[in-house]
This record gives sequence, structure tokens and C-alpha cells, in this order.
Amino acid sequence: MSDEDEEELTYAGSGVDIEASEAATAALVGAVGEFEGDYAGLVDIGDRYLALATDGVGTKLLVAEALGDYSTVGIDCIAMNVNDLAAAGVTPVAFVDYLAVDDPDERFAEQVGEGLSRGAEEVGMALVGGETAVMPEVVKGLDLAGTCAGLATDDEVFPGEAEAGDVLVGWASSGIHSNGLTLAREVATRDGGSYTDPFPFDGYDTVGEALLEPTRIYTDLLPALHDAETHACAHITGGGWTNLPRMGEYEYAVTDPYEPQPVFEFVRERGNVAAAEMHRTFNMGTGFVAALPPEDADAVAAATDGRVVGEVREGSSVEIRGLSL
Repeated sequence: MSDEDEEELTYAGSGVDIEASEAATAALVGAVGEFEGDYAGLVDIGDRYLALATDGVGTKLLVAEALGDYSTVGIDCIAMNVNDLAAAGVTPVAFVDYLAVDDPDERFAEQVGEGLSRGAEEVGMALVGGETAVMPEVVKGLDLAGTCAGLATDDEVFPGEAEAGDVLVGWASSGIHSNGLTLAREVATRDGGSYTDPFPFDGYDTVGEALLEPTRIYTDLLPALHDAETHACAHITGGGWTNLPRMGEYEYAVTDPYEPQPVFEFVRERGNVAAAEMHRTFNMGTGFVAALPPEDADAVAAATDGRVVGEVREGSSVEIRGLSL
């Protein structure tokens, strides 16, 4: 059977419908009222803002379970939270985790804890406790989530709105991070595939190892971003490159994104996944983007490991690799 004849996999077809998820989120927001902040909720406490973010690891946990390796998912849990705070200009200061299991197991709990400690140490924030809940009739296996608290002065919080004429500075991802794993897992296991299959590119022994590469933490970018007139940032997570319009309704012309890591080529080829679907689901090599005035962009890129990846124009789309999202 040719590639053209193979079933074309999609995120929605694998079980996660982004549009339905966004509609459900909109219904929740509509019921409770408007939130202050986008990536993080902001509370004015006088001389600064207290910011809160909450997130989990998602179905990446199923890969960890299949391989019996939970050593990196704690890092993912930390990263997915602190990166959202960083996108708002907030410095993380404390973290609590929530581990729900159907059957407590010291081995995986220890591995999860070690990953949480490694992630918190990289950020330089405190782990201030958490909760382990045993719920055999609610949870099958385990679920891991956390909540992060951060602080920022009024000057440190990014306005959150890009401007036409801004330059986009981007930073590479470490791989697939912790989004789109429902699609990636279906690709990996289709037609008798397994997470223990050899990975067809250099860098990893197995497919599962490539999928478990921990999410990069971007909090180290904050000093350079605070020194510049940063207008807005986007953490490229669920929804892939369609996260950029969270910085405002403009055309985001991404002319020099980072090359996707081989794990994305694996997913695209084996799953026969369309290019647009890949970019709406995954970070495709670039995990964090900032919109800055042209005079600040080069300085921020030079002060970090980032580079100019595009620009902001009048319009309403994300233009990347010949795609219009």
C-alpha cells in the first residue's frame, strides 16, 4: 500500500478535538467570569502580582507506564507550568503537585518525585508539598498535575499584546514536549508498532525514549526578556503554532523556525500526518516565542540561545513553512 493510500491520522481522530476542547474551555470561562491573564492567572497583591498556573503531563504518562520509566515526567509537570508563567513575564517561586493513582507504588512514586526535584532545581523554586490520592474507581494507572505560584512586579508582567512591526524571537524545543501525545502514541503503536521498537533516527534507542524526552524549561530567558521591551510571549503547547494569535490578532510570518527534531519526522511519516495538522498539534522544533521591537530583538537573541524567527504584520494568520494556519 502506498503512502497516499494509508489512513491520514489526525489529532481529533486520535481522540483529542482541539476545537471541542476550546469550546469547553470557553463555556467554563463564561460560567465563572473573566480571568485576569492569559497563560497565568494574575492577582494584584499590592506591590506586585501573584500568578498561578496549573497543568499536567497528559497522556505522556501512558508512554512512561508502558516503559516502566517515570524518571522524566516530573520534569514535564514542572516545565508545563513554569513555561506558562514565563510567557506572562512571571518568575516561578513555589510548586505543589497532585499525584492520583489507582494503586500506590513506591517505585514509580520515587521516580516521579526525583523528576519534580530536578525540574524545581533547574527553575530555582521551592517544592512546598503536594497530594497523593488513591482513587481506584476514578483513576486507571496514574495522573500527575501541579500548580505553580509566581511573583512579578507591574514592570515585569508583559503587556501580552504584540504590535505590527514587532520581530519574533524564538527558542528551540527539546522535542515533542507534553502535547500531542495522543496522536503520537497512536502513530507509534499503529500496525503492531511498539514503544520499544528501535527509533529510526539517531539520538534514541527506542521510540518510547524519543517520546519521553522531557519538556524544555524556559524560565532562564526571563532576565533578558525583562531587560527588553517585551510585548508578549507564546509558549508553543497544545494547539501548536496556533498559540501565536494569543499574542493578538495579527499575521505572524514565521520565516526561520527551528528545524523539527527527528521525532516529528517519525510521527509525520509513520502516521501519514498532514503538514498543517503537525503544526496545529506540535511545536515542530520551536517551543517559545517572544514579540519585541526590532531594536530589542537582536539583543535578546544574543543574550540567550534564541534567534530571530519572523515578524508580526497586520493580518490574521500564522504563516509558516508554506502553511497558513
